[in-house]
Amino acid sequence: MLSTLPAGSGRPSPTTTAAPWWRDAVIYQVYVRSFLDSTGDGIGDLAGVRAGLPYLKKLGVDGIWLSPFYPSPQHDHGYDVADYRAVDPVYGDLTEFDRLVCASHRIGLKVLLDIVPNHCSSEHPWFREALAAGPRAAARSRFHFAPGRGADGSEPPNNWRAMFGGPAWTRVTEPDGTPGEWYLHLFTPEQPDLNWRHQEVGDEFEQVLRFWLDRGVDGFRIDVAAGLFKHPELPDSEDPEADERSRDSVNPLAWNQPEVHGVWRRWRAVCDEYTARDGEHRLLVGEVSVPTAREHALYVRPDELHQAFFFDLLSAPWDAAAFRTTIDAAVRDIAGTGSTVTWVLNNHDQVRTVTRYAGEPGVEGSGLGAARARAAALLMLALPGAAYVYQGEELGLPEVLDLPDDVLTDPIFSRTGSRKHVRDGCRVPLPWSGHASPFGFSQGAAGAQPWLPQPSWFADHATDRALADTSSFWHLYREGLQLRRSMPQLGEGPLRWLETPPQVLAMVRGDGLVCAVNFGSDPVPAPVPGAPLLASGPCPDGVLPGATAAWWITDLKTA
Repeated sequence: MLSTLPAGSGRPSPTTTAAPWWRDAVIYQVYVRSFLDSTGDGIGDLAGVRAGLPYLKKLGVDGIWLSPFYPSPQHDHGYDVADYRAVDPVYGDLTEFDRLVCASHRIGLKVLLDIVPNHCSSEHPWFREALAAGPRAAARSRFHFAPGRGADGSEPPNNWRAMFGGPAWTRVTEPDGTPGEWYLHLFTPEQPDLNWRHQEVGDEFEQVLRFWLDRGVDGFRIDVAAGLFKHPELPDSEDPEADERSRDSVNPLAWNQPEVHGVWRRWRAVCDEYTARDGEHRLLVGEVSVPTAREHALYVRPDELHQAFFFDLLSAPWDAAAFRTTIDAAVRDIAGTGSTVTWVLNNHDQVRTVTRYAGEPGVEGSGLGAARARAAALLMLALPGAAYVYQGEELGLPEVLDLPDDVLTDPIFSRTGSRKHVRDGCRVPLPWSGHASPFGFSQGAAGAQPWLPQPSWFADHATDRALADTSSFWHLYREGLQLRRSMPQLGEGPLRWLETPPQVLAMVRGDGLVCAVNFGSDPVPAPVPGAPLLASGPCPDGVLPGATAAWWITDLKTA
């Protein structure tokens, strides 16, 4: 028996206008600093990304999303932006950026930029002007400056805590040398939050979008897309430590305010203007952290963001019921808006799946985490909508758990002293070739060691070995991506569940493609007869082993 869920409007028929490219695209997230170093200084750069484009084209993705490469003091590795219209010299310059866009388009890859509108760097000209201007100056109204509480103003304006640890407020020293006002920063003191109730802020970001659209980019990934607006009265929170405790945007007074939707309508109008001009669809995809799929859906209404990352699959435990509940909610609530779900299993802020699915740190050697990660990848690529792959995911990289304290760069560690939630372990530079660090990551003559040390076991995951081994993660991803591109059953379209044992999920896509995942440890009978089209591990005819996913083509009437 089959149960059916809606999944958007489906693929267009050959007689209709082609659907926008983004609806079922697979985008590869490039963490520029850790992708490929062309100069030998130990830091990845835009020229390195350009050199790696043939690798990405061969893998089979549809485009790339570039992490921030703007001028920045790097307190949060580029998410503290000092200039939104330039390239930090460590990564290259605008000429090299233009070369990268042209090279990407030449081989059919789209280019998305990471835009950071919630906050800027404390070295941004606006913030420097605000500090120099003094209390209650007009320049400070672009940010959230406020007098402190208490007789001498020595207490923060409210009780909010920052997501990366500590109070969400910092007191400034005024130009005359006296203690003065406080400013709001929901991440670090080096990342002051912008005041989006100030007209100039919205106007400035519209011009920033146009600057990069005019240089040929295909869209934007929007950092902290549920942020921007805060409660206008900045009252105390009933749970001030919620964001700090969870490392997520939980405080309802600081996130998901209704006014934010007006910004996305304005940005959507800008993108639609460019799309109408030349027929090339531009994309807005948001980092939207909200409690439910229903709230998530509000961000992807027809006149707002085209897509928003659906993080619930990333955070779901390795459990069939949890995965099904998550998928059902997304397809029901998000695809129902006319958008498509944007699936993700890894990114630059999360523990990698190979380690996460191992059950506990340090047991990756059992192979369980890797087997589950391979199975989850096939499941994600079979789901209706779009998907994002984080660099190294296609190599089966585990998290690097034993980086010494003295090399950690994540501000969470420097602000809290705790390694919990620290993100450096998923950002270690990629291994490309060889048997020792830098594993081909640094290409220049200088030969500097990577900005984060690579463990010796990275040799087992280097791209040259992955490409040579047809059983590798890389070949699984490539084959899945090739089938996804060539088979009309995948991408958009309906999703139907098959009846299965409790530890198994099996769904039918389109005209008879079945994807099944065994979340258990014991083998079970395959849901359909015959050898699979593609499997995440050894899959004998008629059997679905534990921690394994497979795809079959079958007659829908017999499923």
